[in-house]
Amino acid sequence: MKYRLIFRNEDVCLNKITLEKVIIVGCQLDEEDERFHYSMDELTSLTETAEGNVVATLTQKRDRVHPSTYIGKGKVEELVLLVEQFEPDLIIFNDELSPSQIRNLSEDINVKIIDRTQLILDIFAKRARSKEGKLQVELAQLQYLLPRLGGQGLALSRLGGGIGTRGPGETKLESDRRHIRRRLDDIKSQLRTIVQHRERYRERRKKNRVFQIALVGYTNAGKSTIFNRLSSANSYEEDQLFATLDPMTRRVGLPSGYQALLTDTVGFIQDLPTTLVAAFRSTLEEVKEADLLLHVVDGSNAEFRHHEDTVHELLEELDMSSIPQITVYNKKDLFQHDFIPASSFQQVVVSAKEQKDQQYLKEIIEKKMISMMDAYHITVPASEGKVIAQLKGESILTSLEFNEETSHYIAQGYVMKDHPVSGEIAKYQ
Repeated sequence: MKYRLIFRNEDVCLNKITLEKVIIVGCQLDEEDERFHYSMDELTSLTETAEGNVVATLTQKRDRVHPSTYIGKGKVEELVLLVEQFEPDLIIFNDELSPSQIRNLSEDINVKIIDRTQLILDIFAKRARSKEGKLQVELAQLQYLLPRLGGQGLALSRLGGGIGTRGPGETKLESDRRHIRRRLDDIKSQLRTIVQHRERYRERRKKNRVFQIALVGYTNAGKSTIFNRLSSANSYEEDQLFATLDPMTRRVGLPSGYQALLTDTVGFIQDLPTTLVAAFRSTLEEVKEADLLLHVVDGSNAEFRHHEDTVHELLEELDMSSIPQITVYNKKDLFQHDFIPASSFQQVVVSAKEQKDQQYLKEIIEKKMISMMDAYHITVPASEGKVIAQLKGESILTSLEFNEETSHYIAQGYVMKDHPVSGEIAKYQ
């Protein structure tokens, strides 16, 4: 139970903020018991993140979902009894329901019904901070809502066209649809402007050829904690699902002194709504431009392998699976089981909150970067101070010695392929 302090006439009183009572419903098909139960537990966590309290759970095993009501007739009757017993404010189904399923269920149950997709959209709406994030969430919500407007029955349908069938005018249903379509066009137009602005920034970064690292991973894996510790930024971090929604990019200093760009992104989740994947595609383009992915995995979670698979599937779907990766198994201080990493990529086990692990992770990142760069060993005249400054700022400079007899610098290091400074390096090789 939550409380809020209210100050009125110099008196202080506690006002209860009651959480919405929720019944969650799931249908197990061909899934393994363990995976299905985890999915239901995750739905409970999502509900709590949205400030709901799960008072009852109803599940059913079926070969396929019921086309009309998602669960079978007997389970619908059982759900009606649960509604009478617990008097919930809301019923949440663990899959995306069709408009007809919501309509049919609403005929028997006089309680608001939503599905997993709508719940995730609600959480995203609460988490969005930037203008782009808010627009993307609204876009996904309206795209989800549009085909479901007709769920209120035929009474709202317009009379057919033609002689003898002309109606009194536009119905509320059609007015709502027209309004939503107008709003969708407006949001898409605004997002196009933002995307163009983002693309100009990306082109500038490409021109300067700064090494870009993106954090990806399942929601609540600890990406924002790693982002904050490596970059000294102030991204929101909390033990919640989808604590971070808007992407953030900051510079991170590596042991050699080289400055790379690090981007924090929204967490992935199984059964991520397709409308959200589509809406956030422009944001995820930031990941697409990355030179290296840090795939953060909560190693303390018993389902960490399933989380890894979910992220890999989404990266595949977004055409990002070919980007080099390091798998970062996080929260080692909370491991409660015999941990056996399973990633086929380079792996590192850390606790993001431990300073020595933060430094160790930076060293691993830099070694990986070096393996992706071109080595150089050049002699530069002392008069070319500008070149030396470029090498210090735009490459990983591992050795710099001055030969007093020849008045030359001997420089060794690594530079990104096709970096503008490569042309200067070529002059002295």
